[in-house]
Amino acid sequence: MDASQIVLTAEGRKKLEEELAYLEGEKAKEIVEHIKEARAFGDLSENAEYDAAKEDQARNAARIAEIRATLANAQDAVAGSNMIVSIGSNVTLVDGEGEASDFTIVGTTETNVLEHKISNESPVGRAIIGHAEGESVEVVLASGKKRVYAIAKISR
Repeated sequence: MDASQIVLTAEGRKKLEEELAYLEGEKAKEIVEHIKEARAFGDLSENAEYDAAKEDQARNAARIAEIRATLANAQDAVAGSNMIVSIGSNVTLVDGEGEASDFTIVGTTETNVLEHKISNESPVGRAIIGHAEGESVEVVLASGKKRVYAIAKISR
């Protein structure tokens, strides 16, 4: 797979499709109402409310275009074996001090540290993809430091 290729898990694709439906439906209607209300204030050349509504409309249109492009060009993550780390895998890594970290490997567009979702293109993601449970991997961090982790558990 090309390193610049966008990869989506089934969950990530569903979230983007839901966001697109919201932006094209409910959000678009809210913006149209806001524009109508702003027009009622009179002179559009000095109407901050109207300008804000039009900017909101432009942002919404840009996000819709971005989501459509992502969905059109994204590959679905191919489910791999539970024994090998791949996109969509839930992984438990143990560092040299015995500290365990749990996370899910996702495509770059789905990365969310707060939800423990790391990119397949991150240093850790690149280092563990294709490795099996029980293997040790060396991760080169952005700082240049190297860390060794053991893959303790892989699940879907």
